Amino acid sequence: MASAAESVTVTISIEAEAAAREENNATLIAALDGKNLGDVESSWVLDVINDAERGRWIATVGADAIAELSYRFVGGRVVLLTTWVDPAARHNRVATELIARVLDEVRESGKKITVICPVVGEFIARHAEYLDLIDKVHPGSGAYPRHEPGGGNHDEDLAALERDLT
Repeated sequence: MASAAESVTVTISIEAEAAAREENNATLIAALDGKNLGDVESSWVLDVINDAERGRWIATVGADAIAELSYRFVGGRVVLLTTWVDPAARHNRVATELIARVLDEVRESGKKITVICPVVGEFIARHAEYLDLIDKVHPGSGAYPRHEPGGGNHDEDLAALERDLT
């Protein structure tokens, strides 16, 4: 029987967590290829629930949570932190519908957003009708994605990245 004084060592690899987060973001960004709001709807019937107690919007299909967008309220703004989609639900426009519905809800509330999540930043870059939601004083590190200047077809680059990740 283990005593209460025994300790358990948990090893956390910051590099591994960062790599997993980057891979998740790259996969979700690659799926954001719609050009208008009609293209953001998932191929599934989603419910989007605001779990205010835990600071996240959750996309569900039936009783199953398949995606979430975490947030915090700071200074009257909604800070959008991270987007996650269950790998089995990817490539079904779940992230795009979740983000669009969250941004529509934020718009109705009259609040502004600070974007930390690069997936949300990419979504807004592709759907300029949401640009007015970004707080001008505190836009956030993910608000305005930096794309390499000069030619090149960004959609082709994202499609190639998506093929590499699947």
